[in-house]
Amino acid sequence: MTAEFEPPVPVPPAGPVAPVHPGPPPADPERPEGIAGPEASVVPEPREEQRWKPWSAWLALLAGFAGALFGGVIVSLIGAALGADLEDPPPAISLISTVVQDFSLIVAALLFANMVSRPRPWQFGLRRPAKLLPAAGWFVLAYLAFIVFAAVWISALDLSDTKDSLPEDLGAKDSDVALISVAILVCVIAPICEEFFFRGFFFRALSNWRGIWPAAIVTGLVFGGIHAAGSPVGFLVPLAFLGFTLCILTWKTRSLYPAIVLHCVNNSLAYGSSVGWSAGSRVIAIAASLAVIFLVLSLVRRLAGPPPGPALPIAPVRPPAHHPAPQA
Repeated sequence: MTAEFEPPVPVPPAGPVAPVHPGPPPADPERPEGIAGPEASVVPEPREEQRWKPWSAWLALLAGFAGALFGGVIVSLIGAALGADLEDPPPAISLISTVVQDFSLIVAALLFANMVSRPRPWQFGLRRPAKLLPAAGWFVLAYLAFIVFAAVWISALDLSDTKDSLPEDLGAKDSDVALISVAILVCVIAPICEEFFFRGFFFRALSNWRGIWPAAIVTGLVFGGIHAAGSPVGFLVPLAFLGFTLCILTWKTRSLYPAIVLHCVNNSLAYGSSVGWSAGSRVIAIAASLAVIFLVLSLVRRLAGPPPGPALPIAPVRPPAHHPAPQA
């Protein structure tokens, strides 16, 4: 038995091989885990501050006063239950009621800000100034302007002998504990709470009405007016001017921190003068108050996280331009 073999199939000769041209690299080549791509170095775009409606500023102010009134009633009732005389309440009741009033303003601002979106600290200006050196210059200019205005006003109305009785009304001279408690209220709590509400929310909301300058004037007048219960009448105009300058300082620095610091410095000096502290004691009070404020704001920043990008100027909302559709 013989094996059968098939004839081989002829193979055509090989021609020239065409050169291979590599294509473009993939848009996102694979990278080892843990190595960031080029997009990681891109600086985030700045985001505008939250734009609140102008009417919300007034409703928040009324809500803050309502909360302060309600809280004051609760504090008085608790004091009466503990044996306090409501016809002549002790300074402790006035002190606690004032603390409740300050925190009521913060709660009111947060509630009305939440009507637009979830409030974040940087929307109220709780962020570092974009440029520290110009911010320091505006700080000095604002404080000098207030000092000059207040000196001229007090001299013109002969108010040099007029004393602020608020520390005494709050019992600052009754004991060392009361002295320190009132100092914390005046030099720490008031600067944080009042600046958060008036410059952080009220002024920013009103700036969406007629712009920066009308908002600063109105905010200053309201700021001076709310101190009518605890300050001599002759001091209300300088306080209104202080409120105005704090608005301009916040606008120029794009941060609430310089206004809080200036408010703290001014209150510490005024409080030290009213209780008879020496110049050295006033400096210590300023340093201690600023240290506590720094710790509080650092805690707020840690809990909320850093802002998404650099701040933009406070400016009114401009409606989008309307372009009519072309006619056929």
